[in-house]
Amino acid sequence: MITAFVLFTVEPGAVAPLSERLLDVPGITEVYSVAGPYDLIAIARVRRHEDLAALVTTHVANLAGIVRTETSIAFRAFSKRDLGTMWDIGE
Repeated sequence: MITAFVLFTVEPGAVAPLSERLLDVPGITEVYSVAGPYDLIAIARVRRHEDLAALVTTHVANLAGIVRTETSIAFRAFSKRDLGTMWDIGE
């Protein structure tokens, strides 16, 4: 499995609607709104590099509201904790 982080700069007011559209794209497993130089970060998980290329260039980059994308491919995951519990703030 190939994991990639797709970072987005989006048009003003497009964060929420674009997040929903991204979640409908096969291969996008999570979307986060973030502070900093980017507006959204999506986690993509695909089987082959060719699938990632198609996902980003064909299915994602052309969505309305996206100004710019940048993609980083993960080589290896390092974690001592269950990633799901890292985000649990104990509601």
